[in-house]
Amino acid sequence: MRPLRYSINVTLDGCCDHRGILPDEEMHRHAVENLDAADALLFGRVTYEMMETAFRAPVQTGARPGWMDPFARTIDAAKKYVVSSTLDRVDWNAELVRGDLGEAVQQLKRESGKGLFVGGVKLPLALAELGLIDEYEFVVHPRLAGHGPTLFAGLSKAIDLRLVSRLEFGSGAVAMRYEPRR
Repeated sequence: MRPLRYSINVTLDGCCDHRGILPDEEMHRHAVENLDAADALLFGRVTYEMMETAFRAPVQTGARPGWMDPFARTIDAAKKYVVSSTLDRVDWNAELVRGDLGEAVQQLKRESGKGLFVGGVKLPLALAELGLIDEYEFVVHPRLAGHGPTLFAGLSKAIDLRLVSRLEFGSGAVAMRYEPRR
């Protein structure tokens, strides 16, 4: 069974808006390692469209720093599943996920492989509610953004986690990996 891993960047005050985080080369190398540990990505519509706009090849020369290129190539090539009730079709090596979310994701997890990787805010909330996330990674940045969105707003019940690893970056950001206590 493939594990479902979730990772997100978040500021100290809980903001998980990608514009509230200062990207750097070390963080992008870490993100590539995360993506390499998965066979496919699972996105909601908003995250899919945001990533496609930023990283679908070809990109204008000089549109982003060169150190982002390995991340861009990795995410561009990755198999993607998109959970959406509003999109009629997707491309960019993607397939729409329809119907019952729990059943669809459990079927994806049952397939053989290294794992699935999920990003975003709303979809992970729904997956956490269903108990389908096997690993959480919060990359906490030493910054106060003063705005949202925030993580897991509206979660119906607490989920207890067990710290399994911790990695500090030169920027002062800390990646903490957790598994649910079952």
